[in-house]
Amino acid sequence: MTTKKRAAVIGSGFGGLSLAIRLQAAGFDTTILEKRDKPGGRAYVYEDQGFVFDGGPTVITHPAALENLFTLAGRKMSDYVELLPVEPMYRLCWEDGDTFDYTNDAALLEEQIRRRNPDDVDGYRRFLEYSQAVFEKGYLELGHLPFLNFGSMIRVAPALFKLKAWRSVYNQVARYVKDEHLRQAFSFHPLLVGGHPFKASSVYTLIHALEREWGVWFARGGTGALVRGMVKLFEDIGGTLRLNSEVARIDTENGRISGLKTVDGYQANFDAVASNADVLHTYGKLLGHHERGRRQQKTLEKRSWSMSLFVIYFGLKRVHPHLKHHMVLFGPRYKELIDDIFKAPTLADDFSLYLHAPSLTDPSLAPEGCSAYYVLSPVPHLGTADLDWDEVGPKYCQRILDYLEKHHIPGLNEDLVTCRTLHPFGFRDELNSHLGSAFSVEPVLTQSAWFRPHNRDRALPNLYLVGAGTHPGAGIPGVVGSARATAGLMLEDFGLPVPGF
Repeated sequence: MTTKKRAAVIGSGFGGLSLAIRLQAAGFDTTILEKRDKPGGRAYVYEDQGFVFDGGPTVITHPAALENLFTLAGRKMSDYVELLPVEPMYRLCWEDGDTFDYTNDAALLEEQIRRRNPDDVDGYRRFLEYSQAVFEKGYLELGHLPFLNFGSMIRVAPALFKLKAWRSVYNQVARYVKDEHLRQAFSFHPLLVGGHPFKASSVYTLIHALEREWGVWFARGGTGALVRGMVKLFEDIGGTLRLNSEVARIDTENGRISGLKTVDGYQANFDAVASNADVLHTYGKLLGHHERGRRQQKTLEKRSWSMSLFVIYFGLKRVHPHLKHHMVLFGPRYKELIDDIFKAPTLADDFSLYLHAPSLTDPSLAPEGCSAYYVLSPVPHLGTADLDWDEVGPKYCQRILDYLEKHHIPGLNEDLVTCRTLHPFGFRDELNSHLGSAFSVEPVLTQSAWFRPHNRDRALPNLYLVGAGTHPGAGIPGVVGSARATAGLMLEDFGLPVPGF
């Protein structure tokens, strides 16, 4: 009887979980090692006084990519988790009182566009057509393929040239629509994956087509319920999850990975190791004893990194039904504020916010008659603005809560039951994120596909990467796609059949 190959996955974020499920279903004996006391990585769950707060990603845009994981394991996703549609997908709000419901109802969407600028209806249709072309090439065709050599990049260069990938998302949108609020409405998406709308490649316009194709969804019980469903699936098919098991180092022998050690003394040999941890942490810390790790650390430190986030999780003793599940609250400045977030050494006086109100969709996330929220503000990472967030954080938190009370949630401060924050220090210390970056390497064209850290290391052939720091990038569809790419490499390398989805 052939002994199963052993694989370790470091980290239980969506990328790590997706990879581990694929490996276990394909015949590996797979172990996930998670630093924290709960699985999920950035999708950690906080609970307090009956309120349930998803720590990180809340927008699910490609349910079939998740459902495929259950199908591979011979199971049904509906037996593990229920996904609920969110409509409108987002409500966008500006300080002048203007609102825009970013909906999947084409007639309603176009009617809102027509009210702003009738000429932009035709422009929007042409933008959607462009976005769909980018979606088909950039997501459906290339999103799950590893780019391991420059030749693979050269082969797709003509398609990227045809799609005008050198243009920024905002510049491409502006070619189709003239109304400034509409330009913001159709260009903010790169911020959801750590990108600058005025720098991120127009390839990221595919997010619009992706949302129009499949809509926006939310898991009943919160994103954490989806994580728990994926963990249960993984364990049901024989996988092992070790919590409170922080990896201290990845061991090598004869030019290959031999195993790993954890802070709490666990040590084991593995045929392959895949890291869902921050890419610079993986090389600089876990492989810092090896020349390859030190060299890659120096290379990665020269990359540009995505911004960080300031997140407030709060619960209120009343419900606000006038709000929507996902809301984007634009401040008085757009490009100037984004420039400050990516370049300025201090905090801007203004901010734009994403407000998440999940208990409107699933009231079980808050006590009866109450409501749960999180609000996040993009902020500079610690390499851009070296701020003492222990000192700055409480004041910044109150500024945001006061703003929400003034503009969107009357009586917020008086109704506050519970409140906690996550800021760049938390991303750095809890999530081992370089410079407190929330989305790893910044998504610009020169740091995409082959230019991004590869899904398989070229010097240590049984070391693999998965998650936001490798191809294709951040966001749930991105990291689930990275798991498909990385799993394909691992299965090929170990002579196992690669499934077609």
